[in-house]
Amino acid sequence: MSANTGERLRDPAAAREAYRWCERYARRHGENFTVVSWFLPRRLRPHFFAVYAFCRYTDDLGDEAEGDRLALLDEWERELRDAVAGEPARPLLAALARTIEDREIPLDPFLRLIEANRIDQRVSRFESYDELLDYCSYSATPVGQMVLAVLGYRDAERVALSDATCIGLQLANFWQDVSVDIGKGRIYLPQEDLRRFGCDDAQIIERRFDESFRELMRFEVERARALFAEGSALEALVPRSVRTDIRLFRLGGEAILDAIERAGYDTLSARPRVTRAVKLRLAIVHGLRVALRI
Repeated sequence: MSANTGERLRDPAAAREAYRWCERYARRHGENFTVVSWFLPRRLRPHFFAVYAFCRYTDDLGDEAEGDRLALLDEWERELRDAVAGEPARPLLAALARTIEDREIPLDPFLRLIEANRIDQRVSRFESYDELLDYCSYSATPVGQMVLAVLGYRDAERVALSDATCIGLQLANFWQDVSVDIGKGRIYLPQEDLRRFGCDDAQIIERRFDESFRELMRFEVERARALFAEGSALEALVPRSVRTDIRLFRLGGEAILDAIERAGYDTLSARPRVTRAVKLRLAIVHGLRVALRI
């Protein structure tokens, strides 16, 4: 890192503005879960916003950007590498570079998330659940590893529990977004599962909901719930001051699964949603539980 750039990254006013940009971006785009709760220690909030903004911007490039997305993702990786080398090209990366430096986060999770979005440009079906899990090692588990690093953890036990929660979140989002993803030409439901329950790609493309699809989705929802149950042990292994936010990641995913159940497992006709009222209730109830040591 050059001396001049290092000074820019440490300039208090510039850093505050970069982190404020990330917070505004994160609050505009947060949907299924509370990105940062008011229970999180103030000193950690900017880092959480920077990490979330990076993740969301990267996914938006892979899902929504016009033009050559592979080229755009390659350029995004170059910008990331430049930023951590001391030459951030935009506020998001200026904040993220500071977070990476301050919290000593390895670059690999960020690169894997970019690679996940490259995979999305090349792969639109997954034959097996194992293939889907491998994809999640790029699209999902790096996010939890970033969060753990912000909190100062890199040990294998916490990482494994975080991975379970993050895979559960990724699957919950996949199951919620079946009707959305097919519009992008993607099906994340494993082909082996479709066959097992008597479904196929044509049924999803035509959005034909029936009892076979209901049973398929019931199976996938329970699969995700098992991952959340496994990962919930992480909450006891982090300080009380951050427990609410870690718990809300899991609860946000479980709320998606609850919404799918309330819709009768029909994720073909419409996308089940988690309402703002539900998210607020989760944040208040579980935040108070932690604060009151209940």
